Amino acid sequence: MIVEDSEFDREKLRRILARAYGGMRVEFAPSIEAARRALESGDKALILLDNNLPDGLGANFALELACDDRHADTPIIMVSDWPSPIMWEKAASAGVLYVVNKSEFDAGYIETALRQFRSHERRMN
Repeated sequence: MIVEDSEFDREKLRRILARAYGGMRVEFAPSIEAARRALESGDKALILLDNNLPDGLGANFALELACDDRHADTPIIMVSDWPSPIMWEKAASAGVLYVVNKSEFDAGYIETALRQFRSHERRMN
């Protein structure tokens, strides 16, 4: 799932995913509230999360997910234009795998995150 309010950035992230994982189903949420609703419909393999969203900060949402047993193990990558020191601190507290500037984001981050998720799933089963 991509949680991003900018249509331009959603499309950019979608293209990166499509090039690396052509068959991957991508769901979009333009706000934190939309992301909450999407998570109610089932687990997500990965969350790409912007920090500046219309209804709050992605870093705070990552902390919320870290405290929720259903979603605490979902890999999160924060993709932001302006990663701040406070955002880095919150992201680390929430267990976010990476904080990446949007201009530097590539499929390598996704591959590592999905590998970690699959490894965790195998340990749980």
